[in-house]
Amino acid sequence: MQETFNQLADLLLDAVPTILLFIALVIAYRFLIDRPLGEIFKKRRALTVGAVEDAQRAIAKAETKAAEYAERLRQARADALRAREQRLHQRNTEVEAALEEARKSASAKVAEAKAGMEAEAERARATIQASAAELAGQVVRAVLPQPAGGSQ
Repeated sequence: MQETFNQLADLLLDAVPTILLFIALVIAYRFLIDRPLGEIFKKRRALTVGAVEDAQRAIAKAETKAAEYAERLRQARADALRAREQRLHQRNTEVEAALEEARKSASAKVAEAKAGMEAEAERARATIQASAAELAGQVVRAVLPQPAGGSQ
């Protein structure tokens, strides 16, 4: 057994340079590769997360602008509709005023024509009245014989 321990001790003594070399390589790996690579990964992650956050902010800004443009468009449409309704109301008012003026003018012309017809009818009645007396006299002379030796 002693021999086994001696062999084991020799093996461990022969392995010491390998173990020291392994530890030196691990330390060198940590300092030369792992730490710089870890920092690069952290920076890359930070840049990626930053880019994602920038993209999210840009999307939020674009959505805000789109909502603002939609509101402006809705407002412009409402203003255009109000202006159209106002013009339509004004046009209707003008048409109503023109129709009322035409009605008044037509009523005045009708009244004037009526008054003219009444005056003409009155003149015709007066003429007929005057003619009636004369016609009655002519009818009486035509129907009744003339007295003999009488005066005319």
